[in-house]
Amino acid sequence: MLEETRLHRICALLSTLNRVSTEQIVQHLGVSRETVRRDVLKLEAMGALRRVHGGIVSTAQQAEPPLSVRNTVREKEKRDIARAAVQLLTPGQTLFIDAGSTTSLLADELLSMPGLTIITNSLNVALKLSGAETTLKHEVILLGGSMGPSQQATCGELTVSEINRYRADVALLSPVGVSARDGASSFAHREAAVAGAMVACAKTRIILADSSKIGVTSRVIYAPTPDIDMVITDAAGAGLAEWQRLHNSGPQTIIA
Repeated sequence: MLEETRLHRICALLSTLNRVSTEQIVQHLGVSRETVRRDVLKLEAMGALRRVHGGIVSTAQQAEPPLSVRNTVREKEKRDIARAAVQLLTPGQTLFIDAGSTTSLLADELLSMPGLTIITNSLNVALKLSGAETTLKHEVILLGGSMGPSQQATCGELTVSEINRYRADVALLSPVGVSARDGASSFAHREAAVAGAMVACAKTRIILADSSKIGVTSRVIYAPTPDIDMVITDAAGAGLAEWQRLHNSGPQTIIA
């Protein structure tokens, strides 16, 4: 197979899946790992993709899939991250929690803790924590605001205005990406505005990001690296060079 054909097929595969493992490329092209390595290096030099642990990801700026889709992706890793985050909390604290697949799983883990005040724009988080049959009751405050198609969260000027009325002990946020250079970022301006307001009004800022998000910068930065206190990722993140850069840039880094 000609090199030009291989490069085209790798790009086509990546445009469909957005993240592809080295093994997937080997099987898709029917070539050796060494050939794949050379092709990937060439495409990375062209800016067409970025290498990550075990494979490649697209560098194209794309909107996140709907939450209903994200909830089914890397669920084990996200649950591990959620469990690690809970270990950092204490009863009686006030928390900001934004909307995302990882924070939705975090809500499940918070059911085992007593007496939290949770301020969130996520309908999933609010429903899980207020509707559960448990004696460990939390005070749940669902932020007002507008909702768009396929969204399961409030956002907009009203949401941000309400956040600014509160002061939280901890903000737990799930970005599209986090990097040592740029900090935490989101694709949507309205989601970034909500997360940014939570960052500004919390004493401690914790970023929950599975390893596919490490080293990724999306369209809107809402928490520069100096504003991040901790980053939690899954075990696969430990081998990433970007993870070490994050560690060296200031935030406490935790492997779930």
